[in-house]
Amino acid sequence: MSIVGLAHRGYPKQYPENTLVSFQAALDLSYSHLELDVNLTKDGVPVVIHDPTVNRTTNGKGRVLDYTWEELQKLRTDGEQTIPTLEDVLKLARGKAKVDIELKQSGSLYTGMEEKVLEVIRSCDVQDQVFITSFDHYSIQRTRQLSSDIEIGLVIYGATPSIFPYAKELGAKYISVKYIYLTDDYVRMCEENGIQLIAWTIDDEAAMRQMRKQYPQVWVCTNELEKWKACVLETAAN
Repeated sequence: MSIVGLAHRGYPKQYPENTLVSFQAALDLSYSHLELDVNLTKDGVPVVIHDPTVNRTTNGKGRVLDYTWEELQKLRTDGEQTIPTLEDVLKLARGKAKVDIELKQSGSLYTGMEEKVLEVIRSCDVQDQVFITSFDHYSIQRTRQLSSDIEIGLVIYGATPSIFPYAKELGAKYISVKYIYLTDDYVRMCEENGIQLIAWTIDDEAAMRQMRKQYPQVWVCTNELEKWKACVLETAAN
């Protein structure tokens, strides 16, 4: 059965985050969704890496924006993996899992990021298998202006009711919230507004069980893929 949940940067507890081997591991565990992060290279290529720099996850130093795609390919993670392009991951996931593409836009850091990401989505012909999210809501607004039909979502830290009018205005279908802020009222408000709520990032087994029991309709984003899969299968059996 498909495990309804978001594999956070693939399976980072077992493999280098945001790499093809990490995403493949999530697909092998039958996850319904992959979650990934996109930054932009100097020559405008959307690449899958969480930080705006390569310092933490590779053997290189400096900003992603200061590397060309060809230069980035010379860097390696601890597991000797390379930084994939968004196109690489979308082709890997096509027909197997839906992809939450989180834009790591920060103000005007990446000129044209939203347009370039949409171009990759269209070239891979996966418009119905992705949705685009970001903490930078201006970036999501630009995405909506560029595409009236792509699915979009808003990432926030704490739960706030003020997000619902804005989500309606943009036609956003998803809201991602840090899981500790969820309440019965907030989950209910999401349902009433036609929003799919995503709780991030739950790695504690007890918290997983509580979330599954209390809010089975909420999608969980996790680094602990096998723990969440076991939780889902256990509750399904009961």
